[in-house]
Amino acid sequence: MFGFIIALISGALMSVQGVFNTAVTKQSSTWTTSTFVQLTGFLACLLIWFFAERDQSFLMLTKVTPKYLLLGGVMGAGITFTVIRSISALGPAQSAMLIVAAQTIISYLIELFGLFGTQKTDFQWVKLLGVALFVTGLVIFKWKS
Repeated sequence: MFGFIIALISGALMSVQGVFNTAVTKQSSTWTTSTFVQLTGFLACLLIWFFAERDQSFLMLTKVTPKYLLLGGVMGAGITFTVIRSISALGPAQSAMLIVAAQTIISYLIELFGLFGTQKTDFQWVKLLGVALFVTGLVIFKWKS
């Protein structure tokens, strides 16, 4: 249940953050906003680390293998940029639905093929049906009467 609640909070925060970042971009620029978002996120993480995990050294990162796993921050910059652009072009609801659809499909493929060190799962028709229903929901949501 804890994971379920945290996932819901994450989705809500991502939606609100996307709207905030898009509004800031209208008053500045995409990369200025993205830089500010990443910088303030870095400072928040550093502060939390200082109080909650100070005994954990950043040198542990030198032992991470494979090294491509350390690209999360670079991906974060790309995520911030693409969320701002998609909300600008499509609005918050449609943008969020397409983002979640892409996350669902890619996450299932990662699990299905056991990519990036995840445990490989067997193909299940019911999961494919779930993705198809999700995409159908997107089409219905976008449908103009």
